Amino acid sequence: MAPMARHFRGNTWPLRDVPNVSSLKSWPVPSGLRSFSPGPNNLLRVWARGQALSQAMMRAGAPLQQGGKAQGGLHKETPSSPGHPGRHFVLRITYLLTAVELTCLFMQFSILPYLAKNLGLDSVGFGYLQTIFGVLQLLGGPIFGRFADQWGARAALTLSFLAGSGLYLLLSLATNVPLLMASRIPALFMHVLPGAQMVITDLTPPADRPGALGKLGLCFGIGVILGSLLGGTLNTKFGLYAPASVAFLANITCTVISFMCIPTNTKVTSEVEATPSGKPPTAGVFDLKEIARLLGLPGVRPIFFIKILSGFPSGLFMIMFSIISMNFFELEAAQAGYLMSYFGVLQMVVQGLVIGRLTERYSEGALLQASILVFGCVGLAMALMTNVFHFCLIVPGLVFSLCTMNIVTDSILTKSVPPSDTGTMLGICASVQPLTRTIGPTIGGLLYKRFGVAAFGHLQFAVNFLLFLYLCKKNVPQKAKRAL
Repeated sequence: MAPMARHFRGNTWPLRDVPNVSSLKSWPVPSGLRSFSPGPNNLLRVWARGQALSQAMMRAGAPLQQGGKAQGGLHKETPSSPGHPGRHFVLRITYLLTAVELTCLFMQFSILPYLAKNLGLDSVGFGYLQTIFGVLQLLGGPIFGRFADQWGARAALTLSFLAGSGLYLLLSLATNVPLLMASRIPALFMHVLPGAQMVITDLTPPADRPGALGKLGLCFGIGVILGSLLGGTLNTKFGLYAPASVAFLANITCTVISFMCIPTNTKVTSEVEATPSGKPPTAGVFDLKEIARLLGLPGVRPIFFIKILSGFPSGLFMIMFSIISMNFFELEAAQAGYLMSYFGVLQMVVQGLVIGRLTERYSEGALLQASILVFGCVGLAMALMTNVFHFCLIVPGLVFSLCTMNIVTDSILTKSVPPSDTGTMLGICASVQPLTRTIGPTIGGLLYKRFGVAAFGHLQFAVNFLLFLYLCKKNVPQKAKRAL
């Protein structure tokens, strides 16, 4: 006998699929349905709607389950999921690891000139040493970002700390110039700060991202202050190689902590993108076409070039600061150290306390325009300054514009690329400073020798004034959208 059917608002349901009406009467009725009469027709209508809803949910959930299987299992909540209790723990560990690594980095910066001098390097040789470091960082940034996107945050941070361990180990054993030069090679993969930025970008919603990235300024300030202090103290009490040995042990410890505490993949599972048919699942780590493709996405290239051009004049000034502090400001080594500590404290305050509050009230486009405007005013003041007191008055504006511009541009750029490419984008952003360190000494030296300190101020004012006019006409999006 063919199954009979009943019709419920356009849906046909075979009676063989409908449970016995008498059994439906005994089922518990939800509180929201207790007001209607539990007759057979009403109960059957509720059951039919439930069946339709269940089938619709199963159809909608099928792609998610398939996507979860492609990633190694069904979709489940991970530390990268919003609201997961482990997310805050991972963020705290990331901030801690970053502070330790930056402390080690500034420890080796404090002893490197003295070590190079003891090994017989002159100023030209020391310049080559710094150039090698800058070039390796410049080349390694995008490659490290691609590696982080493909292998996950844990592998990326672990690789970075292992590279740091190799650098500090070679530095602690550098008893000749070739070994000192060789100690720069691990810098190719030594990118803890971009790795930390990737973790924070993946684990924070877009609205909270600028403030979360700004807290890395606290880590940077701690690194500047503690690194300079510990480097000098260890050098005085235990010898020139002691800071490098301590940095090596600290990086080994950070490697273990990173491997044990950082999730394998910090990207939200729901944001995993399907690969278009006919295209390989992932491109290679060294695929330059993929890196160039990101710069061609809408809205990426203008912001990236603004990031490079706006901070380049002040970067030249900071590269030449050691010479300017001696010749122009006539400061002793200790006084120059106090001035750098002042710079570090201001950076901690601005990035850790000010940026987050500003991003809650103002859009990223408005903050970007404000930072460039302040950059121009600071450049004009630098062109007119005549002593160190004037520079101390200028530093708060310089720190504000530097921190705001870097954080806002990083945030806009990571929102402008697909979630699977945020690591690569942050790696490209991390190459800006090595680029300045690579070509900066030559350009900065020529400017200072021919035109004096005022040349840096004039250049900064001119570049940022033109960029401000460009932004006023360009109308940078106030809310950057993710690429599809």
